[in-house]
Amino acid sequence: MSGVHIAPPELQPASFEFTPENLEIAKKHIAKYPAGRQQSAVMPLLDLAQRQHDNWLPQAAIRYIAEMLGMPVIRVLEVASFYTMYNLAPVGKHFIQVCTTTPCWLRGSDKVLAACKKHLGIGPGETTPDGQFTVVEVECLGACVNAPMLQYGDDYYEDLDTESTEKFIEALKRGEKPKPGPQNGRLSSEPAGGPTTLTTFNPPAAGGSDD
Repeated sequence: MSGVHIAPPELQPASFEFTPENLEIAKKHIAKYPAGRQQSAVMPLLDLAQRQHDNWLPQAAIRYIAEMLGMPVIRVLEVASFYTMYNLAPVGKHFIQVCTTTPCWLRGSDKVLAACKKHLGIGPGETTPDGQFTVVEVECLGACVNAPMLQYGDDYYEDLDTESTEKFIEALKRGEKPKPGPQNGRLSSEPAGGPTTLTTFNPPAAGGSDD
């Protein structure tokens, strides 16, 4: 389920519609699917609406997308409430999603959450009083080989520990954008200790046989 509760009525806007630019993008998403299958565009349309509306989905946006795709509102809400990529209530300017699924947990995601708690004063599902930071726990983000990790915006921050998580948070507080990717110095997802097999190549002698 979504890591954030549904916003109360007083925070819900009365209406929602795509900007002209986003409406054209929405039409392109819908056009990717054959006749009778346009409802398959529900996920990219929800993502588009969320990006337009300060990184959260009001109920008006869910009703708008349901009407656009000819779907019952409850079916669109089911999608929006199932995936942690969608927020159903306002979140902070800096939205930090910490993966705590088994691979990340085994590799120290508890330390990542503890660093967030120490430096922001909030736990999972909470927002700082100034509205700047929100931290949530999410299911697998798909970079298990670089566990533990978190997602910030559209970027992944991997190979985290207490120190690198603290540096990440402090950089955001200073208004900086930390470099995404592994935070322990390695490139991509190569073995942390370097290659252990096929470290040398001995070509056959000239005129020799590969048999």
